[in-house]
Amino acid sequence: MALPVRDQAKYWGIAAAVFLVLLWALGNVILPFVLGMAVAYMLDPVADKLEALGLRRTAATLVITAVAVVLFVLAALLVVPTLIRQTTDLIDAAPDIFNNLKSFLTTRFPALLDEDSQVYRSLLQIGETIQSRGGALLSTALTSAMSLVNVLMLLVLVPVITFYLLLDWDRMVAEIDKLLPRDHAPVIRQLAGNIDRTLASFIRGQGTVCLILGTFYAVALMLTGLNFGLVAGAIAGALTFIPYVGAIVGGALSIGLALFQFWGDWWMIAAVAGIFAIGQFVEGNILTPNLVGSSVGLHPVWLIFALSAFGTVFGFVGMLVAVPVAAAFGVIARFALDHYRTSRLYKGQTDHAVPLPPDQAAIEAETRSYRTPD
Repeated sequence: MALPVRDQAKYWGIAAAVFLVLLWALGNVILPFVLGMAVAYMLDPVADKLEALGLRRTAATLVITAVAVVLFVLAALLVVPTLIRQTTDLIDAAPDIFNNLKSFLTTRFPALLDEDSQVYRSLLQIGETIQSRGGALLSTALTSAMSLVNVLMLLVLVPVITFYLLLDWDRMVAEIDKLLPRDHAPVIRQLAGNIDRTLASFIRGQGTVCLILGTFYAVALMLTGLNFGLVAGAIAGALTFIPYVGAIVGGALSIGLALFQFWGDWWMIAAVAGIFAIGQFVEGNILTPNLVGSSVGLHPVWLIFALSAFGTVFGFVGMLVAVPVAAAFGVIARFALDHYRTSRLYKGQTDHAVPLPPDQAAIEAETRSYRTPD
């Protein structure tokens, strides 16, 4: 005999609470495992396709690992030296940037840059600090970042964890399926399938959008001659998965650098701003509708809330799990709403469906556009 609904809700609630407590308590300890699981999840379809071509699972995993290592080494060799060079050039150019800023302010607002004014002393102090201590500040920042997130451990552990998870992924899924409660196994499989389709569509589609926009921004900004354009474009592309955040952060950073570098050359500043305008147009009208679509089921507001909430409570690990948790909550909420609409609580004592008012019918149609297709 199945457990009463109240007992089932209690046990599932305890399981969810234990998961959240472990996520909060372990924190950065489980970061390599979360990253490894995320990478293995994204690469599992590739391994399945290689198996369909005739490779064994071990051989498919080895091929994927070899390709990933080569791509990682090439990216590190190409990006890191450019990043260091652009950072050094930006620090060296700081005095000229501030001299240009002071010249402009002197011409437009001479009273502000009187030698006794606070604005003059502040600009002078900032310029001297960046020139004399820029390298020390950069070194301190890198040291702090490495102590905060143990980069060396991540570089060693994440590939190893990913390899073993990818090797045994299908076997682990089969073992978990055997542990499902028999009375609820069909429903759990249905929900898990919907969550998987939602998450895979979002990661595959939005990840492709991020890669395309990041490449476009980086290449276009470097072609304009913008110092640090590679980094600004990479940041904008990486943050594109959060609606509007990538364009705002990357655009503000790039336009700010352009103002310092091209001060007085307004056409170049306009060109930098135009790059982000073109990127936003292409993203909103071409990339997102065709690669992501409207049936993913992750509303932008819900995604931003999940990232903010989990990031605040659980830190960086929380931001990593925010997207799958948001996808799961969305699928479960739609499942619960569908059952509610067929229940006596919603329909009352009548056996036929209650017709919706015209306004409510329009809302229902709009809501269904965000659902994941079965």
